[in-house]
Amino acid sequence: MTRRANSGGNGMRDGREDGPEDGPEEDREASADGGPGMTPFDEIYDRPDPRDFFRGLGRWQYRTPHHAQDVFRRLVAARRRAGAAEPPAVLDICCSYGINAALLNHDLTLDDLYARYTSPWAAALTTAELIERDRAYYAARRRPDAVPVIGLDPAAGAIAYACSVGLLDEGFASNLEAEPPGARLLAAVRRVGLITVTGGASFLSPRTFRPLLGAAREQVWVAAFVLRTGSYRTIADGLAPFGLITEKVAEPTYPQRRFTSPAEQRHAVDAVTALGEDPRGKEDAGWFHTAFHLSRPSPDTTTVPLSTFLREV
Repeated sequence: MTRRANSGGNGMRDGREDGPEDGPEEDREASADGGPGMTPFDEIYDRPDPRDFFRGLGRWQYRTPHHAQDVFRRLVAARRRAGAAEPPAVLDICCSYGINAALLNHDLTLDDLYARYTSPWAAALTTAELIERDRAYYAARRRPDAVPVIGLDPAAGAIAYACSVGLLDEGFASNLEAEPPGARLLAAVRRVGLITVTGGASFLSPRTFRPLLGAAREQVWVAAFVLRTGSYRTIADGLAPFGLITEKVAEPTYPQRRFTSPAEQRHAVDAVTALGEDPRGKEDAGWFHTAFHLSRPSPDTTTVPLSTFLREV
């Protein structure tokens, strides 16, 4: 079940998110962001370090981790259990180089990371030298309220980097759409209280989430920033059997990155319009936009309003 809300908590209405009818192929649909019509950036996602990632996406002003930073911090604070020896861990799906973990657990901004990894200083280093310096860089900026972060991403190089510099407590280079989770991953997610997604939802289906939610010791919240060019309905429906109600924030939406071409923009405007959304001032102004979705047990949706966690654009 998917509910829609604006940031003020008014205008909440129950209803299904627009999308294709259920069918036997549902789990294999591209359910949300990305997909046909988008410029691929495959060459930057599995490098030994994140310099190419920040150079490549910086050109198009990629912003989603910035928008997610304060939202995820507020969600983590809400998930802390009174009197618990340790806070519940965060599982970041499609974690890439650990960027969400860097912003969640360290006194840093996304612009700080852009400046660092696109600088002439960083360009002159070997990967080994950069990892050594990054380890010290992040350790010096670690927040006192930092929480364990587990990373999941098919990109083995990105996972290795994030673990090497201390951004991830554990990292798993796995694609749960294609293979079942291993015993180590299932053991790691037992302590998870929050799952986060800021990219790659088009490659995900309930197949990824089912074993993770089934292995967790407690009920997990799932927070996702999803491009408006696709529907999150398939994933939301897959979370429902675990007692999770998905709320979608209608406004505000969050700029993801600039379009790389007029053709990419036309695709986005057409896709958003086909889903019944309005591209004016968003996609037709030159940017992909994401919508925030939060899946929680029904009692939590009334106890803590969704607007509690949001930051304005």
